[in-house]
Amino acid sequence: MNQLLKKLRKYEIMIRKVVNNHLQGDYQSIFKGAGLEFDDLRPYQYGDDVRTIEWKVSAKGHGTFVKTFKEDKDQCVYFLLDISGSQDIGEVGRKKIDLGKEIAGVLTLAAIFEGSQVGLISYSDEKEKIILPGKGPKQGVKIIKGIFNHENKSLKTNLSDMFTFSLNLIKKRSIIIVISDFIDDGYERPFKALAEKHDLVAIQLTDPRESMLPSLGIIPVFDKEQGTTTWVNTAFGSFSKKITDTFTTERDHLKNICKKNQINYLGIDTRQDIVLPLIELFKTRNKTMKRG
Repeated sequence: MNQLLKKLRKYEIMIRKVVNNHLQGDYQSIFKGAGLEFDDLRPYQYGDDVRTIEWKVSAKGHGTFVKTFKEDKDQCVYFLLDISGSQDIGEVGRKKIDLGKEIAGVLTLAAIFEGSQVGLISYSDEKEKIILPGKGPKQGVKIIKGIFNHENKSLKTNLSDMFTFSLNLIKKRSIIIVISDFIDDGYERPFKALAEKHDLVAIQLTDPRESMLPSLGIIPVFDKEQGTTTWVNTAFGSFSKKITDTFTTERDHLKNICKKNQINYLGIDTRQDIVLPLIELFKTRNKTMKRG
């Protein structure tokens, strides 16, 4: 555990240092923008976040007004970590589940360093590990142990249930960071509802095997979630094309949802180092986040 913490701390310091240097005077926090409390109303200005529009007041016909906010000293960050069987794809030590856990661990340390309350929801098709928000180094270690030491109850996926459970559990506006491959159906409605209520970040984990199967002839494909094996002929070009098209369509679908609902999206491939993509994510968040 000590070696793991040293590795995560090294990544966290790199991210914080680079983002801090890049943003200089504009930089306040890696997690800038979510820990806010309602303060007042003012007229809408070009570039304001449309989610801050106060529609009831604006509907009275005296102009468009937006809510302004003040910093909440008890900002809360939640990690929604998908640990289902579909995450167990990739090279040894570089599987999607490995990257997901590393990302959650690194960002936990960053949030704890900044004094945020941090909580964890690990999910498959049922509640796996729930750690309610807390502050301080002990909370950070507790969450990291919960991430890396947990053994699954189930390997199936139900993103809709994960998002619905989170909606019911998390009452106060928070930063919610979802770490998943998003390989599931029917999750869109509660996912969008989370974005309306909270500051939502979607980190999608992918592996090359999901989009480009090599031509190996007839091979067994094991579905870890269902525990079944199917034999497929990878030599057929139509089969490989179908795999690629399905992967591209589903990824584009998620990106479109994020764009329309002002959800920060980040895709990370198992071949990538996690530091640079995370740095770019927080640069983007700090540049685009509009304060009243």
